[in-house]
Amino acid sequence: MSKRILKSAEFGRVAVLMGGAAAEREISLKSGQAVLAALLKNNIDAVGIDVTRNPIQPLLEQHFDRVFNVIHGRGGEDGVLQGALEALGLPYTGSGVLASALSMDKLRTKLCWLGAGLPTPRWMKLQGPEDVDRCADLLGFPVIVKPAQEGSSIGMGRAENKIELMEAWERASHYNCAVFAEAWIVGREYTAGVLDGEPLPLIRLETPHSFYDFDAKYRAETTRYHCPAGLPREEEAALQKLALQACDTLGVTGWARVDLLVDQDNQPWLIEVNTVPGMTDHSLVPMAAKVAGSSFEDLTWRILETSFPRRGEGDAEA
Repeated sequence: MSKRILKSAEFGRVAVLMGGAAAEREISLKSGQAVLAALLKNNIDAVGIDVTRNPIQPLLEQHFDRVFNVIHGRGGEDGVLQGALEALGLPYTGSGVLASALSMDKLRTKLCWLGAGLPTPRWMKLQGPEDVDRCADLLGFPVIVKPAQEGSSIGMGRAENKIELMEAWERASHYNCAVFAEAWIVGREYTAGVLDGEPLPLIRLETPHSFYDFDAKYRAETTRYHCPAGLPREEEAALQKLALQACDTLGVTGWARVDLLVDQDNQPWLIEVNTVPGMTDHSLVPMAAKVAGSSFEDLTWRILETSFPRRGEGDAEA
């Protein structure tokens, strides 16, 4: 992966936005500190900013030429911050307003994929206890219940019966967004990093947990990451192509991570897209980039390159 920007001075002064006020704040702070350290090691004039509820004020108090956004979740990954940066005329990493908003909302993501003919598991929106019986009839068990606008598997739960479905809905409904149940897919779990329109090597995830939940992602030492993923070249290329199609359908640009499952009949199923993936020591995009031959410092440089030129919404170029 060759660099497009050759001198660190060309980036100017960079604000690394981290933290935020969403449920993923602590993970974002870890990602942001890692990114900041890498940029400084690259001799880039970077400043870390811990954002609480107002990301604009710190950007007005100092001069910056661009933003490296590492705020995960709502307020940083959902188009809100992107819109504010557009209004300020500040270039930034990653996807634009529309793609960020669509990708953060798992329900809208699935509707877009459905319209494009891309495979995603069957689902049903849960609006209250009255939907439990209908969901059991429509999807059967087990199912996985998700808040539509949370990341890092926050608020997700597996349900094996109606009682557990009700309990999972009650937990997920605390996150102030739509809740849905999704058919449980038995099979292998993969994640596909995408950087500037190019796929990274696939990672196969293996965990003793019932699914790749928050604890498996960030705390457990029992999660295993297989990269290379152990697939024949043609199968890996097909999944990478699907990941690129998933991003293209939503207008995702810059960098992202696509999560997908492959069932026992070898049928792939798209699950979600993360437009501000984690950059911690447990994170998957840095892991895949390393296998592709890029150090963490090289990866942060390449991601920062996606901040210019700023593209119009839905354009192919970052």
